[in-house]
Amino acid sequence: MSKRVAVVTGGIGGLGTEICKALAQAGRTVIAVDLDSREERVASFKQEMEGHDVHFAEADVADYQSCGALVRDIESRHGSLDILVNNAGITRDSTLRKMDRGQWDAVLDVNLGSAFNLCGHAVAGMQARGFGRVVNISSVSGQTGNFGQTNYAAAKAGLHGFTMSLAREVATKGITVNSVSPGYIETAMTGAMPTEVLTKITATIPAGRMGKPNDIARTVAFLTDDAAGYITGANVPVNGGLFMSF
Repeated sequence: MSKRVAVVTGGIGGLGTEICKALAQAGRTVIAVDLDSREERVASFKQEMEGHDVHFAEADVADYQSCGALVRDIESRHGSLDILVNNAGITRDSTLRKMDRGQWDAVLDVNLGSAFNLCGHAVAGMQARGFGRVVNISSVSGQTGNFGQTNYAAAKAGLHGFTMSLAREVATKGITVNSVSPGYIETAMTGAMPTEVLTKITATIPAGRMGKPNDIARTVAFLTDDAAGYITGANVPVNGGLFMSF
């Protein structure tokens, strides 16, 4: 059997990089998808991925046509697209009273719309081949809400609703669709937060620490394994116990 082909959106970010590594180490051919406007970060990513079967592809995941072209190109070059990790995400934090429509639309288009754009083009091929793994990276903020993040929390909560519905539609075709909801993870995004704020947050986490990108990457690798075919429509919280529920 040829190697499974995996696509990771937001692939050159801190979390995306670790997911790409984990999937490559699991024997996948990985395509990291991101905007090529961050030239220095793209170059750094390619250097970091030397020795791994990881490649870079440019696409605007908020654009439906761009995603269609991406999927067609990958299927043409590699023969299939078997694993899709919808990891791309942005924040435009503001209280609702001060939030403008542009901040709302940008977050919804990237964080939620991209899952529709990619799945809308990729699922048909997965169904035809009788195999697929889709993992949508949600957030604990989608479960609890967060001050100043009505746009982000709405997108992340919507992402799991999308997950459950798509999982029901494709379950008989050998395709699983699951969500992973990270808590506070050590990335550039959280690293920009004031130290005193991070200290207060860490104090509320039962595990006593923030998560690391590899905590998420290992979970994604597990859910995308060929043997994980009986887990679908699930949301896996990876938050150190910050939020617990059934």
